[in-house]
Amino acid sequence: MDPISLTFYAVVCACLSWAAPVLGGILPRLAIGAVVGMVAATLLPILRGLLSAPY
Repeated sequence: MDPISLTFYAVVCACLSWAAPVLGGILPRLAIGAVVGMVAATLLPILRGLLSAPY
């Protein structure tokens, strides 16, 4: 895994784990985790393009 992907998903997971105790029971946490994962997977290519764009 490249450093950008690793860092991005580490930040996403850290934020989710920080918020997890206040999100409710297991089912709401699983649903929120799935949505956050889909959003993160969608945003990563966009962010990667912005970071590697020539100036």
